[in-house]
Amino acid sequence: MDHPGAVLFDAYGTLFDVYSVAETAERLFAGQGQALAAGWRDKQIEYTRLVTTSDDGAHYQPFGELTRAALRYTCKRLGLGLTEAAEQQLMGQYRTLTAFPECREVLQALKRRGVVTGILSNGDPGMLDAAVQSAGLEGLLDHVLSVDGIRKYKTHPEAYRLGLTATGLAPAQIAFVSCNGWDALGATWYGFRTLWVNRYQLPFEELGTSPERTGTSLRDVLGFF
Repeated sequence: MDHPGAVLFDAYGTLFDVYSVAETAERLFAGQGQALAAGWRDKQIEYTRLVTTSDDGAHYQPFGELTRAALRYTCKRLGLGLTEAAEQQLMGQYRTLTAFPECREVLQALKRRGVVTGILSNGDPGMLDAAVQSAGLEGLLDHVLSVDGIRKYKTHPEAYRLGLTATGLAPAQIAFVSCNGWDALGATWYGFRTLWVNRYQLPFEELGTSPERTGTSLRDVLGFF
């Protein structure tokens, strides 16, 4: 099989470590940092699915607003008193998330091979631009694609279709990389060639479909070539 003409990456959890917010959360709420980070992430994704499936996106809200709502819910769930200052500090973390250490070298390796690179993310444009710039990746990405324009979150097929429109390639010519099992599954169903980066040694989704490849770091995407 020919190698892919483009590689598109999920952003949050794949290029950028969303659980790095746990350090800030721990400073603000001692003993609850990990619980807050994990609960916040789960509720954030739950909200994207809820607004996408309700009335075909009529209740859409930008990712930043859903992220804020998920933070407020999770703090209430954990019984944490979230002040305005703490909320702003935690939300600010999403604009300066830590990129995984191998991220830059992998993007550089793909660019040397002449491969089109990009992000295909639930994040809204402002959040993504800030994260990309903070990580110093802007010169290594040909596309930064946000679902905000279509008002539907992954795993809706229209979200993955953004990759085809941007690259001009068919699904089978695009490799999609995600650390999120549900995202790797949705992309596989759509027809992309997929790599699930299983950083946390988790089982894959039990729905009868597997990604083309499974690895433990972003470096494993180079196996397509």
